[in-house]
Amino acid sequence: MTTRSIHSLSLLRLTAVCLTAVSLTVGCSSNRQARTTVNIPRSADSDRLSFQAQDAWTPRVNLNADLAMVYGIDKTLPERLQSWREKGYRPQVMTGVAWGEYQDYLYGRWDGIRHLDEVQTESNGHRIGHGGDVYYMSPSESYGRFLCAGVKRALDAGAEAIYLEEPEFWVRGGWSDGFKREWQSYYGEPWAAPDSSPDAQYRASKLKYYLYRRTLSQVFDFVRDYGITHGRKIPCYVPTHSLINYASWGICSPESSLLSVGCDGYIAQVWTGTARTPNSYEGTKKERTFETAFLEYGVMQNLVRASGRKMWFLNDPIEDNPDHSWDDYRTNWESTLIASLLQPEISRYEIMPWPHRIFDGLYPATQPVKAKTPRIPIPPEYEAELQSVITALGDMNQPQASVQWLASGTHGVGVLVSDTLMFQQFGPNSADHDLGHFYGLALPLLMRGMPVEPVQIETADLTPYKVLLLSYEGQKPPSPKLHADLVKWVHAGGALVVVDDDKDPFRNVREWWNTGDLHFETPRHHLFSQLGLAPDATGLDHVGRGTVCYLPESPTRLSRDQRGADVVRQAASSSMKAVGLPWTESSALVLRRGPYIVCAGLEKAVPGASAFSLQGHFISLFDPNLATVTTVHIKPADRMLLLDLDAIRSTGVIAAACRITNEQRVSTSIGFTADGVEGSPGVICLRLVHRPSSVLIDDQECPAPKLDWNAGLLRIRFSNRASGHTFKVTW
Repeated sequence: MTTRSIHSLSLLRLTAVCLTAVSLTVGCSSNRQARTTVNIPRSADSDRLSFQAQDAWTPRVNLNADLAMVYGIDKTLPERLQSWREKGYRPQVMTGVAWGEYQDYLYGRWDGIRHLDEVQTESNGHRIGHGGDVYYMSPSESYGRFLCAGVKRALDAGAEAIYLEEPEFWVRGGWSDGFKREWQSYYGEPWAAPDSSPDAQYRASKLKYYLYRRTLSQVFDFVRDYGITHGRKIPCYVPTHSLINYASWGICSPESSLLSVGCDGYIAQVWTGTARTPNSYEGTKKERTFETAFLEYGVMQNLVRASGRKMWFLNDPIEDNPDHSWDDYRTNWESTLIASLLQPEISRYEIMPWPHRIFDGLYPATQPVKAKTPRIPIPPEYEAELQSVITALGDMNQPQASVQWLASGTHGVGVLVSDTLMFQQFGPNSADHDLGHFYGLALPLLMRGMPVEPVQIETADLTPYKVLLLSYEGQKPPSPKLHADLVKWVHAGGALVVVDDDKDPFRNVREWWNTGDLHFETPRHHLFSQLGLAPDATGLDHVGRGTVCYLPESPTRLSRDQRGADVVRQAASSSMKAVGLPWTESSALVLRRGPYIVCAGLEKAVPGASAFSLQGHFISLFDPNLATVTTVHIKPADRMLLLDLDAIRSTGVIAAACRITNEQRVSTSIGFTADGVEGSPGVICLRLVHRPSSVLIDDQECPAPKLDWNAGLLRIRFSNRASGHTFKVTW
């Protein structure tokens, strides 16, 4: 096998796979209990687990993954790419779109023309940078050609795929000469300062959105043509923050529109750094890492559902801010990981970015961090936990038949969101930077256990949803198509809840609802006219087989009111009742994915509800020792990833803080190879029918203190090596 990472198939299907393999390769009799490998090698084109790294391979970043996304397209790329290829990883390349080590372009060394006038610039003339003279670009067509030249270097070096990271234009930019030229060309009118009016800001944001879509389209087209010329199929992906985060942080990015210009998929860059952005709920503003991550991953899952394009979910064991403690990083990583696993349609993961900074970096030992707080390497127990979880992620591609919600509230509930959430985040009339217009609708339902989804207006199929919440505060419909789709959906039996006080200053921007033959004061008025409702039709109205409930309130104001969430819940509950959908609450979200159980206790449990409990036999994958538990109580803020032993019918390796390969079984023994991050704690858990009589590591008897046998489970503890160990267990 040339693929780097070898994982098991779904454990629920292993028995059938192994029995088939036995009949083909061993030919054993009915009284011979031979088995072949549990960890069936995946095909050479497997792409389920990836990571990004700028530096070359070392034993301390010997990761259990398929794809190595080598970062940057400078002249050292071929050598760096080769170091990962030699270790069996599939070589791919990621580079920044908005910024990078692109000084050759800036200073005229590429085409003889200086391009400093294309740097994103604030009103005071300040150039927006990423450190030193690494600047965010206001991309021209010549900049797109420069990126194509760098991407060609990656393709010539054998990159199998290209990842164009973070096409970002800050909303506070828009004063560079290059941007002014693009404005004149795009709108056919003189440039206007983006902060001079809501209309100017909206138009500036639309242009920023367009410029990066154009740039990416240039690169997509170049890569496609290169592939045709060289007889290769080379996909292009875009690693990007979620729409929710970009809007909150004041960034414009083309997001959903990339699907129409050649994007083959995305990496959802959701991690502690994005998800810990504070938001308001019931009048309290604070970090809600799990809930925010759940909604961020949710909008990314929704983005690709209708298109069928690929999506990877990023998990980062630390974050960009180096001044948090290891405990803080670990707790928040567990929250974002669980939030990602509660999106059952996605089974591809970027297991981490920048592994060198995780396994070789030094971070504070304790919280709160002070000037003299000691900095230490990654704790060994965290190293073990990470590798156990990565092994499980490689086995998370279960068929939908084995996916089941064990605890949750009402399903089929969504909050409509548009890319235009990013268009109103700057200037004297900007929308709420805490996104109260979004969180004020989503959190009241999520906090009561409803797995609410942000529903992408531009791409979504509305048919899976029973209830949709909508506000045009902080966003606007990009075209009248949404209203046509909503009218059809409501008539078919959907319940639409509209929360909007019609006071958003951006309601008067020059857009489709107030130009040409249309003269509506707000886009909501146009929607209600299409529904056959008066603009002031407050309360609940029946439309076709469905209902429309209009609440003339600001969702931002409700997010800051202690009783605001109850107001939203009451409107949603009444709408559900009107279409025959039961209102169900839950104190936890618990999802079964084959033999894995993903658990999250919610911050605001249902009043009077007891903790959700599970009885059985489980291995906690967040426990570095892979300990067994029989009773689980999921309290608020609990995050758990469990392996359900009662759902596994096979024997052999069932969990491991390392990579397992070459697993071979005969009637009285099992052998395999294990490798991992050099010097990290290795733990392997096997299910066996008989007590082992011998455990050999590299042909040497394993010391008894390193073994644990209990209730049919054998745990072997050792120190991981990048070069690997061989194991043989005999009974």
